[in-house]
Amino acid sequence: MIWSRKALFAIAVCMPAMTPFPRASADPYWSLQMNTFDRPTRSVVRAQRGMVASSQPLASQVGMDVLKRGGNAVDAAIAMAAVLNVTEPLMTGIGGDAFMLVYWSKTGELKGLNASGRAPQALNLDYFAKRGITQMPIFGMESITVPGAFDGWVTLLEKYGTMKLADLLGPAIEYADNGFPVMEKTASDWSEEVAKLKQTAAAASNYLLDGRAPRAGEIFRQKNLANTFRILARGGRDAFYKGEIARAIADYCRQNGGFITLDDLARHKSDWVDPISTTYRGYTVYECPPNGQGLTALVALNILEGIDLSALKSKPDEYEHALIEAVKLAFADRGRYIADPAFSKIPVAQLLSKQYAAARRALIDPNKAIPSPEPGVVALNNGDTTYFTVVDKDRNAVSFINSLFEAFGSGIVAGDTGIVLQDRGAGFSLDPKHPNRIEPGKRPFHTIIPAMVFKDGKLFMSFGVMGGAMQPQGHVQVLSNLIDLGMGLQQAIDAPRFRYVGGNRVLIEDEMPAAVIRRLLEKGHARVDHANESFGGGQAIMIDPASGTLMGGSDPRKDGQALGY
Repeated sequence: MIWSRKALFAIAVCMPAMTPFPRASADPYWSLQMNTFDRPTRSVVRAQRGMVASSQPLASQVGMDVLKRGGNAVDAAIAMAAVLNVTEPLMTGIGGDAFMLVYWSKTGELKGLNASGRAPQALNLDYFAKRGITQMPIFGMESITVPGAFDGWVTLLEKYGTMKLADLLGPAIEYADNGFPVMEKTASDWSEEVAKLKQTAAAASNYLLDGRAPRAGEIFRQKNLANTFRILARGGRDAFYKGEIARAIADYCRQNGGFITLDDLARHKSDWVDPISTTYRGYTVYECPPNGQGLTALVALNILEGIDLSALKSKPDEYEHALIEAVKLAFADRGRYIADPAFSKIPVAQLLSKQYAAARRALIDPNKAIPSPEPGVVALNNGDTTYFTVVDKDRNAVSFINSLFEAFGSGIVAGDTGIVLQDRGAGFSLDPKHPNRIEPGKRPFHTIIPAMVFKDGKLFMSFGVMGGAMQPQGHVQVLSNLIDLGMGLQQAIDAPRFRYVGGNRVLIEDEMPAAVIRRLLEKGHARVDHANESFGGGQAIMIDPASGTLMGGSDPRKDGQALGY
């Protein structure tokens, strides 16, 4: 039986055990919110040594095995990323991009890794203008950018890892070769992409069974992908970007009207970056810098910091309204300013200033929704996904996100490689005046964002919320649940969410009390039907400030779990 997301949420929603935060369930609204579910709920996962949290149980188990074998957080993360490529092929893989945040406890170093790919040299604005195309395609050859993820895996492993790439790819090869039972949520999502996969013979032969998606519990095998991983286990980065796999990708694109060439692949490299941050009520929140959208979450948090949200516990409609409006204003800035900093000057410092946040906050009317916000004015000098996180026994941490963007990315599979090619090119603008306009060799605006939170200079939490544009607003909602409402970790992940989609339009989960939704509508928010829309999937590992033990939470909106030892 394939259960709906709503049914899974109602069955699996989790209440926390004791946490460093006071429980907020004594409040009438939050009691109503959590008592919507009459089934038993699970506690947050606790452990002393190491912990993993992902959207897929087999990936979590593989990561835990690596930690128990003596691997560190990075070793476990690479093994998990590879298994997720096999078990959630519609969401993630080596044909996509990745971003990572890495905290190294021995040195106190926090670094970001941008493993996103660039536009092919053969694509530019003229190509689209000559064909009368005014908006970037969301699938097909024009939407494909160079896959950056695998280079990111290798780069991360070379700097921080202790194990061999071949050993870490072993579990993924085994699951691809011998198969794995498809999980319920994955099967449901997969079934919605049959028409997309049928558009090309390679996609259909690799990811459909007799023209249909695999059913929940059915064993799915990927012999082609297993062979690709074997080649990469032997040849590493060069096999993907210069060797056998590179030739297979480039040849398939050339033979089928595509644009990625051997030269595009050979040019690619990941970049170490310094994370950007802001403070929120004594916590420091870190995100990767543009071309990713982590800046959006930080702008929204800055706006919210000037509002006493904890005082709104008994006024949930006002609380949700404040969050929606702050996210709305941050998204207006997102659409205007975020692009590849190698091509455009991004005013990060100005957008993150508390003075700028105060000016944006002044636009919020507590009784009325902003119908269509404009971006703020600053001085300029010229997406499907998988998120997971690992913390090891030494308290090294990795916040890791890997994505194809849309489900099964571009819909293009590179022949017999089994590699699904991403559609990140859809993130470009075709407006020649926009900083995010498509240009050869340029990285597009990116939705995938890992995050970390520090308190008093110490790692407090590694977390993320997957789901395209849901990600920054998911970060904001989970953090506010924890910090402002005093929820426990699992409760903060489970709590009903909204998803702002533009103008005054917002998606709201049905689990939010009807009275709250009604009051939001009275303030001018327009609720949009959320059939087949995602409210994300969060994973988090928190370090208990009192005991130093680990706490893990995993979103019931996905198939995953947190594990510790």
